[in-house]
Amino acid sequence: MASVTMTVNGKSVSGEVEGRTLLVEFLRNDLRMTGTHVGCDTSQCGACVVHVNGAAVKACTMFAAEADGAEVGTIEGQANADGSLNVIQQAFQDHHGLQCGFCTPGMVMSAAALLKDNPKPSEQEVREYLEGNICRCTGYHNIVKAIMAASGQDIPAVAAE
Repeated sequence: MASVTMTVNGKSVSGEVEGRTLLVEFLRNDLRMTGTHVGCDTSQCGACVVHVNGAAVKACTMFAAEADGAEVGTIEGQANADGSLNVIQQAFQDHHGLQCGFCTPGMVMSAAALLKDNPKPSEQEVREYLEGNICRCTGYHNIVKAIMAASGQDIPAVAAE
């Protein structure tokens, strides 16, 4: 067992973990932050994306012990201080960027990382950035629309099939 201490959504947390404990397991099982989803266990789907020291990370690819001392941000920490949805979350709601909602936390966290690094991405840049996130419901168009809207840009029209 190893002791880990990290700051999660602005609050210091500590725990005891086995060396093989993944960050996603620590967040979900030990800290009860179940917004970070486990979708594939193979780093394919992106449902477990969190921010570690400001970078988007798939929490199923990182051991909890590797996050010792880190700043970790999860979907639970994305809302505004008053509890209202942040601009990205609101855009997902306004532009129907979710259906079943399973991929949504990872999509929102990925979108936040993208917009932090590139505040005005092109539609193509949004699509390329989301390549590591799988959504089985939406077809991605409304997710892209939501991210474009959150960046304050025009929303792309539906592409002709």
